[in-house]
Amino acid sequence: MDALRIAAFSYKNKGGNPAGVVISNEMPTEKEMLETAKQIGYSETAFLKKVDDGWRVRYFAPEMEVEFCGHATIASGAVLGERFGEGLYKFHINQGDISVTASRSETGVYRATLQSPETWSEPAPQEYVDKILKEFGLSIRDLDANYPVRFAFAGVKHLILVLKDRRKLAEMSYRFDPVKTLMQQEGLVTISLLWFESNRLIHSRNPFPTGGVVEDPATGAAAAALAGYLRDIDWQGGNSFDILQGEDMGSPSRLSVEFTRKKGESIKVSGETRYITEVNG
Repeated sequence: MDALRIAAFSYKNKGGNPAGVVISNEMPTEKEMLETAKQIGYSETAFLKKVDDGWRVRYFAPEMEVEFCGHATIASGAVLGERFGEGLYKFHINQGDISVTASRSETGVYRATLQSPETWSEPAPQEYVDKILKEFGLSIRDLDANYPVRFAFAGVKHLILVLKDRRKLAEMSYRFDPVKTLMQQEGLVTISLLWFESNRLIHSRNPFPTGGVVEDPATGAAAAALAGYLRDIDWQGGNSFDILQGEDMGSPSRLSVEFTRKKGESIKVSGETRYITEVNG
């Protein structure tokens, strides 16, 4: 099965989160998609099939199907822009319809903007939060009290933890299997550990053990969920911000986020891409 490897949300043509992109005349079986995702070895691979008014898209991590993946959507948008031209593409995902817009810069770099699924957030039970914090060697005192701990959703579910100290973010470590088990209990896809440098620039790390990956270098779905969360808590920081992710992994990534003040409405997440290589799965 032919696949492309694209790094989404790259920063200055470096870093980014690698995604596999497979375009087929017929959608492969779930077994074939899971096997291909395992062979490619990235946190997600997107599988696309052309339909009348757009593209049917499914996302697979090495260990499971994921309902929505932001960076694989950005990567797919860049591939479609390169093959079929700049513009808007409609994606039919498991939960409904989203869109991605592809454009090309004067230097030839492709940039894509996704329009996420609708968002929601809700408080996370304190007992559960305490268990998660313990696995990361953190306590409630390490969290910024201005940002309540909540579950946040934008296609998939995340846990939002905002730290007071950038050093705590850089030192992030956790036990893989216990955290994976805790996340599965609540249906979490990633945990968003965050530090606010300012209202316009946020640093992020995203453990993803549920998908068989220790950490994501760029997570578009989590970026959209974060925007929905900030809107829900009546954050006064404005309607746009950038996220720097992957720095502590040596794979710097930049995600640009825009949102309206209407609760529940979808979020725009944008980023540049870079071509890695083509492989045969």
